[in-house]
Amino acid sequence: MTLLALHGVSKSFGALKVTDGITLAVAEGETLGILGPNGAGKTTLFNLISGDARVDAGRVEYSGRDVTRLRPHQRCRAGIGRSYQVPQPFGNMSVFENLVTAACFGGQQAEREAWQTAHEVLGQTGLAAHANKPAGGLTLLDRKRLELARALATKPRLLLLDEIAGGLTEPEAAVLVAELKRIKARGVTMIWIEHVVHALLSLADRLFVINFGQQLAQGAPRAVMNDPEVRRVYMGIEA
Repeated sequence: MTLLALHGVSKSFGALKVTDGITLAVAEGETLGILGPNGAGKTTLFNLISGDARVDAGRVEYSGRDVTRLRPHQRCRAGIGRSYQVPQPFGNMSVFENLVTAACFGGQQAEREAWQTAHEVLGQTGLAAHANKPAGGLTLLDRKRLELARALATKPRLLLLDEIAGGLTEPEAAVLVAELKRIKARGVTMIWIEHVVHALLSLADRLFVINFGQQLAQGAPRAVMNDPEVRRVYMGIEA
């Protein structure tokens, strides 16, 4: 079953066309990895899916429903959760309070349910020991975990991950990937933008590569990474 479908989605900022006629379908339960050089339009594509930016042309469908004109909070409540490349917690609130807030306002959960969700997500993401700490004082790994946890607290069917492994050490990235594998095993559909390619390849079922806002390649990870044009554009390797 297709959970997300983009039909000819385009977005421009002035004369610059950042996303140019992207058409893409993501199956329920699939993990799709998105690659592309800096400035290719990857985060803009996420913004169009989450509603943080409005499309200029094309259509966004989620779970068989046209959500093109829905606002971000409406898409979140419909089941689209996301993390941001730079973690954006409420720094003066505790980790637990951040999760309760996400569950209540992003997931429309009643207070009792939100507290239960927060407890569950703390355990799932390895943040239980930090529950009462101010979010602004966490290490980078734990801020990344909290960014993931806040998205999970909304109980998403579709999870958008924007460079969540960026800036982590190898051991930290391995811990994060292990957590993402457990999330995948629960049936959550994921779309993951990442420059830490080995982390992405350990989880992705399929890759989608964009350049200058257009599709460059898509398909099985091994085949895409061996594509001469992908190697030239993304890795700077001439075939």
